[in-house]
Amino acid sequence: MTIQHVDIVFQIIAFVFAISVHESAHAWMANLRGDPTARMLGRITLNPIKHIDPVGTVIMPLIALLAHIPMIGWAKPTPVDPRNFRKPVLDDILTSVVGPISNLVVAAVATVLLLIIKFSSPTGRQVIEEVVGPFPLQSQSVLVPFCMLFYQFMVINIVLAIFNLIPVPPLDGSHVLRHFLPEPVRRVYDTMGLVGLLLLVYFGGGLLGAMLSPVLGLFYLIILRA
Repeated sequence: MTIQHVDIVFQIIAFVFAISVHESAHAWMANLRGDPTARMLGRITLNPIKHIDPVGTVIMPLIALLAHIPMIGWAKPTPVDPRNFRKPVLDDILTSVVGPISNLVVAAVATVLLLIIKFSSPTGRQVIEEVVGPFPLQSQSVLVPFCMLFYQFMVINIVLAIFNLIPVPPLDGSHVLRHFLPEPVRRVYDTMGLVGLLLLVYFGGGLLGAMLSPVLGLFYLIILRA
């Protein structure tokens, strides 16, 4: 197995974990705010089987791998019944944004682990500069697979967080924007559904790239300049 194959395996692991954290966070917050629907369906779990969506969790990541772009996709939406919320607008927004926030927390933890490796030894610094930076990967250190895995956890969780904040239904960002739209516009907006999402995936690469670049750049800067 080559280093490229190992990297693909790590991307899959990081992606599956990222969507599981994301959907579990939605379910946990919904339950906290008064809606037990997702909890009763067993969605407050890191078990990926509970969150798999055939298109978003299988087909889209495979397309991303073949296209050599950051792995992107989505999980089976967490069922939420807003009628159970005590404060419907606020609770819906909190339930929506906690998913991307949870991914950013995972990315931050992965970044801390990379920094710990970097400061642990001169070898650790070299490996981090090769895995994260522009230098070719030449080190044979046992730290290499750990750094590659943590790096993928950082990148994929950032990508998933930013992607879900785009206000296109049914992404999380749309649950924030829709509450500020007039009722006739909101009805049309809500019907965009999967069509709007697929249009975003296939034609919105420039928008996603523009949103990702500064966030990824900040994380790279923290790791390489620390």
